Amino acid sequence: MRRRTALAALGGSLFAGCSGRNIDAIQGTFTGTTPERGHLLREPWPYRAPDITRTVHTLIAGGGIAGLAAARALRLAGHDDFALLELEDAAGGNSRGGQVLGIACPLGAHYLPVPGDDARAVQDFLEELGLRRRVAGRWQYDERHLCHSPQERLFFNGQWQDGLLPVQGVGADTLAQYRRFAQAVGAAQRAARYAIPVQKSAFAPVQLAQDAITFKAWLSAQGLDDVQLRWYLDYCCRDDFGAGIGTVSAWAGLHYFASRHGFHTPGEGERDADAGVLTWPQGNGWLSERLAAPLGDRLHTGRVVYRIESSRHGVTVDALDVASGRRERWQARQVVVALPLHVAARVVQPLPAALRERAATLRSAPWLVANLRLRAPLQDRPGAAPSWDNVLYGSAGLGYVDAMHQSLAPVPGPTVLTWYHALGDVPQGREHLLQRPWSHWRDVVLAELGAAHPDLAAKMLRIDITRYGHAMAVPVPGVLNEIRRQRLSIQRRKLSKSEYSDALIWPDAPLLAFAHSDWSGYSVFEEAFTLGHAAGAAMAVRRQALV
Repeated sequence: MRRRTALAALGGSLFAGCSGRNIDAIQGTFTGTTPERGHLLREPWPYRAPDITRTVHTLIAGGGIAGLAAARALRLAGHDDFALLELEDAAGGNSRGGQVLGIACPLGAHYLPVPGDDARAVQDFLEELGLRRRVAGRWQYDERHLCHSPQERLFFNGQWQDGLLPVQGVGADTLAQYRRFAQAVGAAQRAARYAIPVQKSAFAPVQLAQDAITFKAWLSAQGLDDVQLRWYLDYCCRDDFGAGIGTVSAWAGLHYFASRHGFHTPGEGERDADAGVLTWPQGNGWLSERLAAPLGDRLHTGRVVYRIESSRHGVTVDALDVASGRRERWQARQVVVALPLHVAARVVQPLPAALRERAATLRSAPWLVANLRLRAPLQDRPGAAPSWDNVLYGSAGLGYVDAMHQSLAPVPGPTVLTWYHALGDVPQGREHLLQRPWSHWRDVVLAELGAAHPDLAAKMLRIDITRYGHAMAVPVPGVLNEIRRQRLSIQRRKLSKSEYSDALIWPDAPLLAFAHSDWSGYSVFEEAFTLGHAAGAAMAVRRQALV
């Protein structure tokens, strides 16, 4: 890592020299997250009487997509006596948006694939927002929110090509391996059901066998060793899971394709018509803003939840109000714990066995998101036209998306490019992310993108950087089997015939419902939303039973 860091810094210096601009003139800061708040949980919290005590029927701890979906489910059930506590100054978790000098941009997740029928709760939410409707008996999505063309391009062999799978100038052997992998994905789809949300999957023996080994080991066993194919698959895994083919399970690597549109060799098959993606200038922040808007004063941001203690008759939640420094005590009849697993395991008392076991095996990936504000469009290399998603072959980062791609302006103008970097495979990646100064990451971004855009530094006004120390769960080998055990334990409870039975509630913590994408083993919107919706619906059912 020292060598790579030195090369990145050197590349930034050379790049700045070629552009004719001193990169130290570029402004920027760390923004969007406050790691020091979460790190307060590393130390014991000595007892102190609360400064204020509040009473609420249902409390939601955590304001990511799962927590917001739980709040929506409560509202839809007519349950208004609830509150939501969120660590950051805005809800949404890693699906938040921001602005850089007046232009909206993502601070995290930047798109939502058109959901399949397994994600019913997500489909209903999109229908509620007017994004999908029935026309002549068929579902149609509002084209203004579907990603405009051109969607993807790859900087490969010195020029841009359409799509992210390397095809320009590759040999016959590479194309043959593309076809073989496409056949393998098709065979996997026929052998078992791969679904999103993952709880709808088959958990078949063949999938559990895939879950036992890494994706890299599975590829080797299939004789799939082509450099270009492996780069592409590694990119896909880093993009969706935060770590590459040597870290994630073979089940996860196949699930990436088999749960959606499969894998298609260029010129030998097309994606399904429903394989589009929804996107907005602020990414999935557009969705989280609409989930948070109806909450009003029931949403309490800037709260560090440091204790959730369940008893026979209710739940006590202690939190720090960061702005005032006051300690709050919330007395609730029931609580939705929509916190990341590593946080929930620190604050829930007594610790349920299911939470203890899953938290012990969890591996999470750090992420960095850099928003680059440009005063004018960049000059372009030969090949495919500027796209929404732009990736550089062989780079450590995951490329960038253009925040103004959805704009209908006839002439391109100032924009924000959002660059992503997953550190799930980097040794001590979390420390590397949080301890390096902002200028280090500025130089890394400029060095990487400079290969395709030599005028980048000259046109950049500002770069704001968002860091997520625990951005997403990584589906390492064994995760699917853990989810299977979790699913079986829920089914055995047989609490009711309603949505209550789909929620993560265990007998040793009956007043707590757990909801976070960590429980699904990887982090996508559909997983978080489905778990949150189930938890909120369960609490609404419980409330009716108690009344």
